[in-house]
Amino acid sequence: MTDLFSTLSEPEERVDFMPTRAAGLRRLEQFAARAGRYYANSRNYDFGRTQRRNVSVVSPWLRHRLITEEEILTRVLAAHGMKGADKFIQEVFWRTYYKGWLEQRPSVWDSYQKNLLSCLRRLEIDTDLRATYRDAVSGQTGIDCFDHWTDELVNTGYLHNHARMWMASIWIFTLRLPWELGADLFLRHLLDGDPASNTLSWRWVAGLHTKGKTYLARPENIAKYTNGRFHPKGLAKMAEPLIETCNHPRVAIPAPQAPPTGAYLLLLSEEDMCGPDFLPSSPAGALGLLATKGLSPQHLGSIPTAFAQSAMDTVLAPFGGDIQAADDWSAPLIEAAQRAGVTTIATAHLPVGPSRARLDGAEPMLHDAGITLCRVMRPYDQISWPHAKAGFFGFSKKIPTILRELNLTASPSTDP
Repeated sequence: MTDLFSTLSEPEERVDFMPTRAAGLRRLEQFAARAGRYYANSRNYDFGRTQRRNVSVVSPWLRHRLITEEEILTRVLAAHGMKGADKFIQEVFWRTYYKGWLEQRPSVWDSYQKNLLSCLRRLEIDTDLRATYRDAVSGQTGIDCFDHWTDELVNTGYLHNHARMWMASIWIFTLRLPWELGADLFLRHLLDGDPASNTLSWRWVAGLHTKGKTYLARPENIAKYTNGRFHPKGLAKMAEPLIETCNHPRVAIPAPQAPPTGAYLLLLSEEDMCGPDFLPSSPAGALGLLATKGLSPQHLGSIPTAFAQSAMDTVLAPFGGDIQAADDWSAPLIEAAQRAGVTTIATAHLPVGPSRARLDGAEPMLHDAGITLCRVMRPYDQISWPHAKAGFFGFSKKIPTILRELNLTASPSTDP
């Protein structure tokens, strides 16, 4: 434990969330040496916003694919190997698992959005619910850790993963608030919030994802893993799983599409900002379309909104491309394709969420305009997502196979 708590005596390590690929790669390099035993032993501790040496904090860049899962895994495997970095590798694949799972059950996202609107309507007429909700979102519940994390979420755009689990549990089982409202709070403020990871993580805490299995925030656990910073009182002592009446049948993952063979317009979304690295040639032009407002019917936090827009501005700069935010993507896409003199638009396959919904809505109009849309699935998603059929335990057994298929089996050089 000496090595673990020496973190607290070292210089502060604030993470500067610059919305650039270079910043994401710098943070990865900064953390890589600690992704082995040190991470495995310390990852559950939330030492506070100025002490993040024990976690990677690369998720904001990964969420927008300014850096990719393969880049992270390649660097960590080179340093520690599969066995040495097992815990960290699993954390990378949790996000992958959630994306693949939601891709096969898109009705979960639709159901969440519908129920969220119902919850917001309830707030208008239920004064008790509205009062509890206002205390929660303003950090005035009187629960020390919860109120602290609410402030941290809103003012930094980031929370330690363990803090997210505790906060979600307190929201659902102590404050007795609808989980959809809590998921919405996170999605409006997190730099790394995406439809799959956020929605399914909240459902997991509530006992909806793994049926009947909930997560209970315990005072002694919080005190231990925050190094005594918090001693919450009045927390729920039981966590009865929530129940839903609707079923979410599994559907097939869309078949991979071939990349363009001729001139094309590159479409960038906030789901994938790595540029045309997954395509065989450079684009004739580029367009960036944001769908940030589709994440919530409520006001979005300025921190994640600015991050997404600035990141896209930076990525588009070499191509001289435009960036727009629109509910209807058909007109901007058709106009951009015509300006570039092409009849093909290529984009990374977009996972379930607001960007995907806008692209799905635009495709018929593109077809009518004589424009072909190529949605190219990255090999990482193509190989990983089909394994996300049930729970993470079964999916995790496939991780070695997935890594071999991706040729990511480097031997470690060190294991700090």
